[in-house]
Amino acid sequence: MDILKTHDLTRKFGDLTAVDHMNISLRQGEFFGLLGPNGAGKTTAIKMLITLLPPTSGTATVAGHDIVTAQRDVRRHIGYVPQLLSADGQLTGYENLLVFARLFDVPRGEIRQRVEDALDFMGLKGAGDTLVRKYSGGMIRRLEIAQSMLHRPQLLFLDEPTLGLDPIARRTVWEHLARLRKDFNATILMTTHYMDEADKLCDRLAIMHLGSVVAMGTPAELKAGIGNENATLDEVFTHYSGGTLEEAQGGYRETRMTRRTAGRLR
Repeated sequence: MDILKTHDLTRKFGDLTAVDHMNISLRQGEFFGLLGPNGAGKTTAIKMLITLLPPTSGTATVAGHDIVTAQRDVRRHIGYVPQLLSADGQLTGYENLLVFARLFDVPRGEIRQRVEDALDFMGLKGAGDTLVRKYSGGMIRRLEIAQSMLHRPQLLFLDEPTLGLDPIARRTVWEHLARLRKDFNATILMTTHYMDEADKLCDRLAIMHLGSVVAMGTPAELKAGIGNENATLDEVFTHYSGGTLEEAQGGYRETRMTRRTAGRLR
């Protein structure tokens, strides 16, 4: 059974169709990339799939549970790392994880061990007692991923997980995502504007443009699909969407400002 499946999933805002009859499916343990320029509908699609936004029409299931009629069951099976900051800079890394453990109803007797394990797994054990406002952008992102995994979800949604990070921090996040998949058989759906990231991490990709999925397949299949097996994903992206790619970097304050700006652009 697919861990995620959509059928004609659609979301309209008045006369604007933000997501138009989306049909995708993810297998357990798959790393799936959702690509597209700003305004393509990626974040709207994710918000429907994590039950934050009801669809206008169509259906979707997570681990066999309908996103409209079985929202509580869906939420038990998913983790979500939003584009905007979800970590509190006035708390330590350890304290942030404690808050999320309680929000996710992690059994009281397991909280301390799960928090310590999460810090260790994400390479933050030595920074657990440090205020998050002193973290680098990469450390913040790893903490947010740790937060989303405390309840051990089967499916993890990442909305531009390396936005605003420098190349070294990005690669560190990549390594930890690869470990999540290997060690926990986690299924990951990720949006990104970094084509090298999509090419390296994702088994399959879907490209969205103006609310519709206009192409889907493995990176190799998408490259071959534009008539050039030696094409780059940047060329594939431009072929289907005409979009451009941008990069940014920074620490806590810069990360917050970058993600807020990016959020407004959606």
